[in-house]
Amino acid sequence: MANEADNGGTLFGEIRRFARTSGAVSGIAARVAGERVFGIRTDRGRHAEDLKTILGGLKGPMMKIAQILSTVPDALPEEYARELAQLQANAPPMGWAFVRRRMTAELGPEWERKFRTFGREAAAAASLGQVHKAELPDGRIVACKLQYPDMPSTVESDLRQLKLAMAVYKRMDNAIHQDDIYVELATRLREELDYTREAAQARLYAIMLEGQPDIVIPEPIPEYSSRRLLTMTWLDGIGMQAFLDTDPDQESRNRVARALFRAWYVPFYRYGVIHGDPHLGNYQVNAAGGINLLDFGAIRVFGARFVAGVIDLFRAIRDRDDELAHHAYTSWGFTDITREKLDVLNEWARFLYEPLMQDRVRAIQETNDVTFGRSVAEKVHEGLKRTGGVRPPREFVLMDRSAIGLGSVFLRLRAELNWHQLFQETVAEFDAASLEARQEAALASAGVPKPL
Repeated sequence: MANEADNGGTLFGEIRRFARTSGAVSGIAARVAGERVFGIRTDRGRHAEDLKTILGGLKGPMMKIAQILSTVPDALPEEYARELAQLQANAPPMGWAFVRRRMTAELGPEWERKFRTFGREAAAAASLGQVHKAELPDGRIVACKLQYPDMPSTVESDLRQLKLAMAVYKRMDNAIHQDDIYVELATRLREELDYTREAAQARLYAIMLEGQPDIVIPEPIPEYSSRRLLTMTWLDGIGMQAFLDTDPDQESRNRVARALFRAWYVPFYRYGVIHGDPHLGNYQVNAAGGINLLDFGAIRVFGARFVAGVIDLFRAIRDRDDELAHHAYTSWGFTDITREKLDVLNEWARFLYEPLMQDRVRAIQETNDVTFGRSVAEKVHEGLKRTGGVRPPREFVLMDRSAIGLGSVFLRLRAELNWHQLFQETVAEFDAASLEARQEAALASAGVPKPL
């Protein structure tokens, strides 16, 4: 759970710094710097229109970077952020010849006979593939996500670049020791290449969110799926930016935010599972006013100990209990937590948990200063440098990313909810043994393979 922060200052921030080293994103950053530092006016509209062409071909980690940038208010000018938010849906598609070859490889030479209709034009683009709308012989409308060619080698190439960039940054800044962060990101990204795993994780989310209002999960179609092809029932809806463009009333915004909160945190606090990619393109607003979840690639399963640590840290910050806070950090795998480091980490924790502390309806961030989160993050970053730095454990990476990304979505929605009440409802029956039992049963029922 989080309010706004520039990703450049979070424990996930080295990814954004690496994004600035890529030609496309660094060009955008240079234009922004020219405006803010030197007062140079640029044609934002023209540059924004160029973004789909510049970034649309990105795959693997670099596509993820573009998505992360799109979620953070004021990280980029609105014109740029709008285009990045639409990147998944509007990236230039692969042609029909490619689609036919890949579908033949996945379903055999007679694959077209297995569909009543199959859209030749891509209906949407994802970070590792593209989506085609089709109809099965029984009349079901489905989404066929077909992986781009050579993605394993593309991912490995991007990961080598990412590792090099992290090594260079490590020599310049010792605040965050990134070795475990890289291992975690690489592992999760490699898992995303296996669409049979994603299908199982979609089934897992249907189990975990059964009975939750305003959340719709697509159903995977196993006989039309493989490691590189994922077919699921088609869900109708509009993207988050399109929803915001309709100028929805406050209750509609709150309804979407409430559904998003439950979609992310009910699985975490009840099953120890989190979706690590709250990018705007990964869900839609449906005609009923709820949300459709669309992507189940970046999933992380946690032990009950880690989940308990999140709740312990909330209580520690609420009660100013440094001993309990130290226990929470060490239970996550942080080491060498001195008193000074504890004070610095607690400053960041107070920022993250602040909306949960007040039992009233409020915005996720109440200050009008859009740089507030960035200033807190920078202060924490400097504090970590001063005290010798920290080594975030692997498990922490996607949790941090989800908290910051989802909080940023709540900011874009301008949602006003009782976050304290939502949190308390979600954790009210937490019990480590019960979580482990539910998790084991749900993973087995969904057929989720063990992590890499």
